[in-house]
Amino acid sequence: MNRDEAWQLVNEFTKNQNLVRHMLAVEAAMRAYARKYGEDEELWGIVGLVHDFDYEQNPDLSVGGHPVTGARLLRERGWPEEIVRAVLSHASEYTGVAPETSMEKVLTAVDDLTGFLVAVALVRPTKDIRDVKVKSVRKKWKDKAFAAAVNRQQIEEAAESLGVDLNEHIQMVLDAMKEIAPDLGLAGEEG
Repeated sequence: MNRDEAWQLVNEFTKNQNLVRHMLAVEAAMRAYARKYGEDEELWGIVGLVHDFDYEQNPDLSVGGHPVTGARLLRERGWPEEIVRAVLSHASEYTGVAPETSMEKVLTAVDDLTGFLVAVALVRPTKDIRDVKVKSVRKKWKDKAFAAAVNRQQIEEAAESLGVDLNEHIQMVLDAMKEIAPDLGLAGEEG
């Protein structure tokens, strides 16, 4: 599988622009971590790009919904089991597939964080993620009413499982997202 095939899959199943942008953000973060760890950037990026491809059509997180349905579709289409397993691992509480590999742990660590960073960028006057600093992210992090649906504890535990300080983790994901700010609609007036 290559990125073009992954992109086609995303576009086949997902029309919601914000969900596509989320998958692009996770892809960027996965690629950044792959570079950091000396891993296969293409593989890690593909996992990030396709991890939620079925969510729009199966928004219920359950054994009969996302990502189980998506994993079944990937298998039916001949996708590598390594990718299928990673997709399943990002919702282990529903799939029973715990993140074990570095790639799976990183996916879990970056998934919700990208959404939180988008929320932080959107409350800035510029709506430009390139203006966001770790300090402002941490300030919002303490405000439990802000982006209340984001499971901060899960992100913290996932970063810890990687052996990465939370501030370093936030900076890594933030930098990856800043590189593709226009694609995320978070480039201020350019977006």
